[in-house]
Amino acid sequence: MNPSSSLFIVGPTGAGKTSVGRRLAVHYGLPFVDLDQEIEQHTGVDVSTVFDIEGEAGFRQRESTLLDECTRRSHMVLATGAGAVLDPQNRRHLVARGFVVWLQTSIEQQLERLERDNRRPLLAGTHRLARLQLMAQIRAPLYRDIADIAIPGEHGSVNDASERCIALIDSHWQRHPISSPPQIA
Repeated sequence: MNPSSSLFIVGPTGAGKTSVGRRLAVHYGLPFVDLDQEIEQHTGVDVSTVFDIEGEAGFRQRESTLLDECTRRSHMVLATGAGAVLDPQNRRHLVARGFVVWLQTSIEQQLERLERDNRRPLLAGTHRLARLQLMAQIRAPLYRDIADIAIPGEHGSVNDASERCIALIDSHWQRHPISSPPQIA
């Protein structure tokens, strides 16, 4: 069991990291942070624009910097970007600083969920299936290596997925309590 005060959610594009993460944050009474949204707040533009201007390498550098900063905070739920696990230092930060939850999903589910989504730079253009397959081949072993638990992807609502997550997390997460300030006598 990984004793930690924070939950870090990893998984492929379209797994539901943000949707489920928000529900987990409410359930556990913790603030929610989405790493892509943090990047957008810091840059003042959307992720696609960062990719257009700086390329994937520039985006990944920003992502690593903010992941380091965010994972230093305690008592939170953090939804990472799907590719955050590509950097070895990011993986070390996730493992050392939080309880890592891997939301799994099939490529078929990704295609279905992302059918109308045009905001993801790595899925732009044609050959979406091939891109998702390649990403899964590279990233799945990395998710597996750092995950404290894996939540199997199943068809159903966000609420159903969140309930499955809560049940598994509750049986595996030894949560550090929020420290109270010292009492002055």
